[in-house]
Amino acid sequence: QVRLVESGGGLVQAGGSLRLSCAASGRTFSRYTMGWFRQAPGKEREFVAVISWNGGEVGYADSVKGRFTISRDNAKNTVYLQMNSLKPEDTAVYYCAGDSSRYSRSPRSYDYWGQGTQVTVSS
Repeated sequence: QVRLVESGGGLVQAGGSLRLSCAASGRTFSRYTMGWFRQAPGKEREFVAVISWNGGEVGYADSVKGRFTISRDNAKNTVYLQMNSLKPEDTAVYYCAGDSSRYSRSPRSYDYWGQGTQVTVSS
């Protein structure tokens, strides 16, 4: 069992930066692929970024590539999402999620989810 808690969201102007953190409980965190997803009002949850269990493989949605960076610190049971050059269209609730069995960009693959943190980018 893994419990995930996101933090770091907030209100920022376009062009600004935020760093999201996702703290995980449970000794098996280091075995999990971790992903970040987001959901804007009236839209489906969408993939943002993914990182393999050891950080050796990462992937990004085209919409955030070059602006967002995913990383993890297994000693601290934490995964991060550094978001730079934020745009109003990045406004959403951001969720971290853990996948125990595969490296995937599909939210349906993930076993554990945090409660989400709101990111609002003003123009």
